[in-house]
Amino acid sequence: MIMITNLIHFLEKFKHSVNLIRIHERALLPARQTDMAAGYDLSSVEDLEIPPHGRALVHTGWRVSIPPGLHIEIRPRSGLALKHGITVLNTPGTIDPDYRGEMMILLFNTSDTPYTVHTGDRIAQAVLMRHCDVTWKTVSHFDTTRRDTHGFGSTGNQT
Repeated sequence: MIMITNLIHFLEKFKHSVNLIRIHERALLPARQTDMAAGYDLSSVEDLEIPPHGRALVHTGWRVSIPPGLHIEIRPRSGLALKHGITVLNTPGTIDPDYRGEMMILLFNTSDTPYTVHTGDRIAQAVLMRHCDVTWKTVSHFDTTRRDTHGFGSTGNQT
């Protein structure tokens, strides 16, 4: 029983809270659609039309404060991409832990028809990610690997 209690305490260290301030009355709390989903759906607080091959900055109505060591990646929703050609333009968008403004989503319409975003529509997903601080070091050489400097499709070449 002590081992289980210790395990629970250990796992609790990995739970984080993201603080939000509602700045629009129609803001819907970010929500996962299933218990095992990685992404939290973000919803629009406004009605707007995205023209064919155009973009729009869509408001979520939430200001955000992310714990140190984490950042949020904003990713497209696969259903919007498949059915309507709507994607997040700078995907993944990154929200850094020192940002305190509103989460806004830069949507892009890849299709030839206008797309209407309605208040309450789920428009993107937020995935919390860990990151680490590093030191960038200049060196004179690297160790050699099988791939070495071969890039862009080189691992598909079987000779």
